[in-house]
Amino acid sequence: MSFGDPNNPYGQQPPAPQGQPGYGYPQQAPPSVPPQGGYAYPQQAPMGYPNQGYPAGPGGYPGAEMPMPGGVKAARVILFIVGGLQALGGIAVLLGGALFASAFSGSSSSEYGSSASDAGALAGGVIVVAGIFALALALWPILTAAKLGKGRGGVRVSGIIYGSLMTLFSGISLIINFVALSSDSAAGAVVFSLLLALIQFGLALWVLVGLANSAAGAYFRRPQY
Repeated sequence: MSFGDPNNPYGQQPPAPQGQPGYGYPQQAPPSVPPQGGYAYPQQAPMGYPNQGYPAGPGGYPGAEMPMPGGVKAARVILFIVGGLQALGGIAVLLGGALFASAFSGSSSSEYGSSASDAGALAGGVIVVAGIFALALALWPILTAAKLGKGRGGVRVSGIIYGSLMTLFSGISLIINFVALSSDSAAGAVVFSLLLALIQFGLALWVLVGLANSAAGAYFRRPQY
């Protein structure tokens, strides 16, 4: 029995010719041949972090470096200015009340009378309390403006409330000055007061609009890390 005998079924089988399907395990195509049949799964793009419309900040987190809108910047500057002016006014009222009270309390009763001296000291004390209240009230816009840079939603609400109150009181002052101007009483002083009320009303509207618009809302709702 020889291995080369073609009639021997147990002999060595000749190698299969190239390109013919053989028996046994399916042979794989070389790497250079593309897969046939079109049954491969479609390739997906690598998943990234959703941008959500906010610019990416440090480390790839969105919204961390979103710039402050111009309306918020303007409102912040106005709040700093208004708060500073209120603080200066409070200090002036406080000093004036203290001087007024000391002038009456240090005077003799023969000069003003005891009742007038007590009334003057009481009026001076009321003015001092008003000055302290004005100083405390000035901290509201100053602290709000200082914390607007962090972009928290509560600070925005605080600024909107302050702008609303400022708009309300300046509007009332405008109405009072218009009525006083129509009566021709002390026209020069009324015109000056009217201009101040008009400027205050415009600044209050600027603060209110700058913090309540959609750009400010998107800025304060941005993700923070």
